[in-house]
Amino acid sequence: MRTFALIYGLVFTLVGLLGFVPGFVSPPVDHPDLVIDGMHGRLLGLFPVNWVHNLVHLAFGVWGLAASRGWGASRGYARSVAIIYAVLAVMGLIPLLNTTFGLVPIHGNDVWLHVLLAAGAAYFGWAVKAPATAAHGTARTYDTTR
Repeated sequence: MRTFALIYGLVFTLVGLLGFVPGFVSPPVDHPDLVIDGMHGRLLGLFPVNWVHNLVHLAFGVWGLAASRGWGASRGYARSVAIIYAVLAVMGLIPLLNTTFGLVPIHGNDVWLHVLLAAGAAYFGWAVKAPATAAHGTARTYDTTR
């Protein structure tokens, strides 16, 4: 579980940073109505981003890195990412919402990517069972025969 949060945290952080590097962002093919269109383009030529989108990726990255320090925090992170990214995937399909009210572009290839991120996070958030030490704190054994 902690590895999941660490990996998602690292990837989100990397993606957030790459979004600020002009060499990784190509000009947008389409330009939906964005209120904030600074640094708008397609990351790796595929995924629509702008500077606010990059900051969101960085926030999810830092959150994942922080959550990776504990099992429970990692599970909470996974569940939150699953719900948030599922909602973002649905929003990306709705023309009036696919720019999150003009702030962040979440249309096109972002939709299927958000579905994959949500599915992976949902698996770790709900299907993976807590080990005994994570579920009940740190297990300690004491010699009670003395």
